[in-house]
Amino acid sequence: MSGPRHTRSLAALRRADSRVFGGKSSALGELIAAEIPVAPGFALSTSAFHAFVREAGLDGKIATELSRVSPGDVDSVVAASHAIGEAMRSAPMPDAVRAEIGAAYEILATEAGISTPPVAVRSSALGEDGEDATFAGQLESYLWIRGAEQIANAVRDCWVSLFGPPAIAYRAHVGQDEPAMGVAVQLMVDAAVSGVLFTCNPVSGDPSMVAVNASWGLGLAVVGGEVTPDDFLVSKVTGEVVRERVHTKDVEYVPDAAGRGAVRVDVPEERRAVACLDRTALDALVEVGRRVERAFGSHQDVEWAIARERGLPDGLFVLQARPVTALPERRPSAESETAMGLVMSMFGAGDPKA
Repeated sequence: MSGPRHTRSLAALRRADSRVFGGKSSALGELIAAEIPVAPGFALSTSAFHAFVREAGLDGKIATELSRVSPGDVDSVVAASHAIGEAMRSAPMPDAVRAEIGAAYEILATEAGISTPPVAVRSSALGEDGEDATFAGQLESYLWIRGAEQIANAVRDCWVSLFGPPAIAYRAHVGQDEPAMGVAVQLMVDAAVSGVLFTCNPVSGDPSMVAVNASWGLGLAVVGGEVTPDDFLVSKVTGEVVRERVHTKDVEYVPDAAGRGAVRVDVPEERRAVACLDRTALDALVEVGRRVERAFGSHQDVEWAIARERGLPDGLFVLQARPVTALPERRPSAESETAMGLVMSMFGAGDPKA
């Protein structure tokens, strides 16, 4: 083999690569090209997923189970998801894919100066972060993974999430066939604070505002609904903080001392009701949000983290960016809203955004 077939450095990806590496990975490549701070890493293409399915002989199993799905029938969706997931989890990773993961991880370890650096393994499905996508957040990500073998397992688990009940149900409603997934693997940022920002007001659509949500530690507590994040609205024009809502944040997720995964811990009493962003941090976030918006030419939903024990702006990293998809003046089609509403009600899901 003359070179990698299934992997590529994130820095080498561009927007056109979304067709084979997925929206998340290609967007990270664009951010790196725009010199926006992004943790380094590598991506697996959809060819790795297809090789896994083909070599394990799963094509027929997946097709058969999906053919039994009846849109709106929860039992049929859950049954198909369970059967496909069990088959995929017990299937071996192709040797060629496993070897490429190991080689790419070794390069990343050399760059980080650590023998087994922790990484985030994140789903990057085709169309996941496009302007009309509404199923982002139904797919899995795995944090603080160490070692090539554990990364390979996490990659397979990301692929399994492509056939989770909400994802199957939504694809059935919108008529999307032949799902495929890339995967992004990035060095972990040990986040003291993390959150999301919108380069416009997502409620009013006002393009002169940046909306920021933030909480202590990794973003898992917010995604899981365990804390209400602090909420800021900042003027792009004057830099004025026009709204600041500070909430009690009594839990956070931090790296497990054992070296793998993240654990939930109590936030010290003195920090619980304190704003987790000061003016310096807000200024840095607004500036990076403006840069991301310029790089993509549209309003962006940006996930970010501020590394522990690092100053600003060097400690600020963008983890992903995608177009804002649901502004008041540009709502999804009635068909898309109906399908997503049904999916959310069927499976008790909250906000579909990751």
